[in-house]
Amino acid sequence: MEVTAAILLRKRKFSDTSLIVSWCTESLGCIHTVAKGARRAKSPFAGKLDLFFEAEIQIARSRKSDLHTLTEVVLKNPFGGIRTNYLRTQTAAYFVELIEICTERDHHEPELFSLLRRAFGYLDAHNPNLRAVAHFETELARITGVHDAKLLKGDPAFALGNLFGKLPLSRTPLLKTLASNDATQQLKEELR
Repeated sequence: MEVTAAILLRKRKFSDTSLIVSWCTESLGCIHTVAKGARRAKSPFAGKLDLFFEAEIQIARSRKSDLHTLTEVVLKNPFGGIRTNYLRTQTAAYFVELIEICTERDHHEPELFSLLRRAFGYLDAHNPNLRAVAHFETELARITGVHDAKLLKGDPAFALGNLFGKLPLSRTPLLKTLASNDATQQLKEELR
């Protein structure tokens, strides 16, 4: 059994009673687990497996595959503020998609977990803006080793896209919405 802090990235149906849950963990990297019985009404996982939740999880590693068994979940932070408006949720989902594209399964990278935890903490308390998204992309590019903001003036998202072959399709609509919101906010401040 292994225990680690983790943030829930994605969940999907595995069987009539079980789920496959993807996590970004502090000590194990990005992993997939099967939560047996999680879809049952009286499951010990009830209320603990939702998108963007931070938890302490216990897993039993599989010797045959990269799908491990989730044995216990202790909820630490639900990041409830992310669910208060669509734009916060959309931005959190973009961050998750970007991490899934840019990381290999079971590759241990504690800085990645820390970046995601900080980003979700920000979204929990603040509405997103272009600067926050650019910061996340820059930090992710630095962690993956494809961009050094001190040495390069180029776009870190472009560097990530070149390295991994794509960026999430959700990026363009998100940036357009954030640009519109930033312009509206700036106009309101000028009118004060």
